[in-house]
Parts: sequence; structure tokens; C-alpha cells
Amino acid sequence: MEWAFSGPVVEWRGPAPYLFVAIPEGDSDDIREAARDVVYWGQVPVIATIGRTEFTTALFPRDGRYLLPVKVAVQRAEGVGEGDIVQVAMRVVRR
Repeated sequence: MEWAFSGPVVEWRGPAPYLFVAIPEGDSDDIREAARDVVYWGQVPVIATIGRTEFTTALFPRDGRYLLPVKVAVQRAEGVGEGDIVQVAMRVVRR
């Protein structure tokens, strides 16, 4: 199953600042259901594409939704930063 959505790049501060795109609520519900057999420690492994850059990562659960981490390499390759609106294509990784 694949998802496509757009959203703003936001910062979430943990031990260090990280940039994320929040998955829309309805899509988060669909992902939660579709990924039941691949979730580990609450995270869902995915392959995502922003612009022309495809990358692997894991979604983080947060406040009933998932957050897609935007790796520094993706930020640099696509010239995106906090506050930018990005288009995302994404699919769950099945092992």
C-alpha cells in the first residue's frame, strides 16, 4: 500500500533538533492498520520520496499520528527546511 500527501516540515526537539513531516490523521490510521505485522518499538519502517530523493526511515508515533523524519541528506538534496511544504510519497517496508 502506498500513500501520497503534502505537509509542512516541522522541528521537534528531543536530545537534538530533528525535522519531520506529520502524516495526516486519516493516513496515520490506515498506516497503523496496514503495518501491524512490521511495527517495532512503535515505529513503522518505510521508503519515502521527497522530490527526487528516495530514502528509508521509520515513522515515529506522536499524539495519535505518525511523524516522517526528514534526514539531513534529504534536506540538503532537496533544499528543504523548517516551514517548507513538501510532497511525500511513501510505502511500508515489508521484510
